[in-house]
Amino acid sequence: MVGAGQLARMTHQAAIGLGQSLKVLAASPDESAGLVAPNIEIGSHTDLAALRTFAEGCDAVTFDHEHVPNEHLRALAAEGVAVHPGPDALLHAQDKLVMRRKLRDLELPVPPFAEVGSVTDVLEFGAAHGWPCVLKTARGGYDGKGVWVLDTPDGARRTTAELLDAGAPLMVEQRVALRRELAVLVARSPFGQGGAWPVVETVQSEGICVRVLAPAPDASEELTQRAQDIALRIADELGMVGVLAVEMFETVDGLVINELAMRPHNSGHFSIDGSRTSQFEQHLRAVLDYPLGTTELTAPAVAMGNILAAPTEPRMSVDERVHHLFARFPGAKLHLYGKTERPGRKVGHVNMLGERMDEVSERARLAAHWLAHAEWPDGYSIH
Repeated sequence: MVGAGQLARMTHQAAIGLGQSLKVLAASPDESAGLVAPNIEIGSHTDLAALRTFAEGCDAVTFDHEHVPNEHLRALAAEGVAVHPGPDALLHAQDKLVMRRKLRDLELPVPPFAEVGSVTDVLEFGAAHGWPCVLKTARGGYDGKGVWVLDTPDGARRTTAELLDAGAPLMVEQRVALRRELAVLVARSPFGQGGAWPVVETVQSEGICVRVLAPAPDASEELTQRAQDIALRIADELGMVGVLAVEMFETVDGLVINELAMRPHNSGHFSIDGSRTSQFEQHLRAVLDYPLGTTELTAPAVAMGNILAAPTEPRMSVDERVHHLFARFPGAKLHLYGKTERPGRKVGHVNMLGERMDEVSERARLAAHWLAHAEWPDGYSIH
């Protein structure tokens, strides 16, 4: 696996159960996966020579991020390396314009959009589709980064000019009037077998996912089937191998596709404890062309809470915070990433399982806040 973040760390855990050894390309030995996986090579994902050396002896090469230059992936594939997902598929997760155009050609639901080469392009788009509209970097960007909401033509002029001067590749799209944000994860093997997890709701705060609710509350059978069909079709049309996450907006008129990720994804972390087959095991099954596992939930309601480090690191140690978490919620399933705490950084997640979504969602909210801040937002006393 190229990349040594928390996704590689959790993929390593899944590989152990399958009797596989995960080799990891890390930028430094103190990255999340580098702290636990025994087979680590240090190198840059942008260095083709490092990638070639890393791929030697590997049965398959996969990724915990989309930032490997596509031309490097094509070079590896041309040399016979089994790259999953392949460069043709992965390009659609690397470039939002390529993705939007492909999905539009497939007549799948995407918001109106346009490439931006000048300030005029944005002004004309806003005049045609209304303000506010959304300006995005076509490459890179995540967790709210690389996205700007343009409320007025004057604001659009300033922001667009600054970004164009900085050399950013840009696109603009209509701001969607959404009810909520959803995600659906699917997996596809080289053989063509596909599998889908239940549709989930992703709860956002300031552009960052704070909780995931599985299954999405009050999602009709029709909506669930539609979302899964869209994601499975994308995986098939692009020749995807591995886990594909499709982030969607639910609107009054139906579903609109927002983003694609071709790797295990934050919206699927619930599956480690909440699904018969986790997204990490399924990704490995797909990459190795094993038959895929069942994706049914292990409880009627599953909630995942992201642990986002506090603005000021608490004086209470992480170990003591974990102690008090388990004292209050013995059913909590905790996954820490071995990361140092800095404001807003994802340092772990906690899964809660139960019968009622309102109860498990609240427990996940309380637990994630406690683990980050060493304080219970509902006033609960540890004494």
